[in-house]
Amino acid sequence: EVQLQASGGGLVQTGGSLTLSCQYSGFTVDDSGIGWFRQTPGKEREGVSCISSSGSGTVYANSLVGRFTMFSDNAKNTVYLQMNSLEPEDTAVYYCATPGCDFSGTYFYGDHWGKGTLVTVSS
Repeated sequence: EVQLQASGGGLVQTGGSLTLSCQYSGFTVDDSGIGWFRQTPGKEREGVSCISSSGSGTVYANSLVGRFTMFSDNAKNTVYLQMNSLEPEDTAVYYCATPGCDFSGTYFYGDHWGKGTLVTVSS
């Protein structure tokens, strides 16, 4: 059974940093891929970053390149999202999902989702 659980959200000031964790089971990143998404009330869920099953590396939403870093620890079945220079616009519920994106990393999507974790950035 595929399961994912995001954690690590909280309240942070503008300019601060936060690292989210996503523990997963029932699949491997190498075979399936995994991604981070976020959603604010009234907006569609958007892709943040993804490690695709192609092994070609990590892709990011264009607007987040340079501030967010996704990395994985396969031994712990956990992926992380390090977020720096946070802005109030980054306030959202953050989710992890698999596969996260298509094989080429062109577009984000998820078939299996975990519960999200709320990140609030105060101004």
